[in-house]
Amino acid sequence: MTDRISYREGTRADIGAIVDFQLRMARETEDVELDSATLHRGVGAVFDTPVLGRYFIAELDGNVVASLLITYEWSDWRARTVWWIQSVFVVPEARRKGIYAGLYRHVLELSSADETIAGIRLYVDRRNVPAQEVYTKLGMNGEHYLVFERMKE
Repeated sequence: MTDRISYREGTRADIGAIVDFQLRMARETEDVELDSATLHRGVGAVFDTPVLGRYFIAELDGNVVASLLITYEWSDWRARTVWWIQSVFVVPEARRKGIYAGLYRHVLELSSADETIAGIRLYVDRRNVPAQEVYTKLGMNGEHYLVFERMKE
């Protein structure tokens, strides 16, 4: 039997899965326990206020197995918007099946068809070498920018 993979925009019905994915990702990648209520509000805010971003979902045989969030950055240099890929998670049992690659291609096709989008960016933890390898294979590069941050507690 062949796995059937599909990609679509997220809906409010996906909030529970997205929250679960983000809780799991924080534990897995940074050993951080996020507050579920805060995360639920944060995910819900994207659906309440579309200018914050858009979620995209991958389904494998009808089951939600991955999600990513697109947020927006205005580029005055290009007079267009840059899409930032964030909050990527693929359930462990669906990894190494091309799920993220397909989800990325879906988002890339949407951005390519939209004249108002200048490109796609993402950031990745320096220690997450497997993710960096995937992004490189998909034609992205991390040679140009470093990301610096200062977050409030």
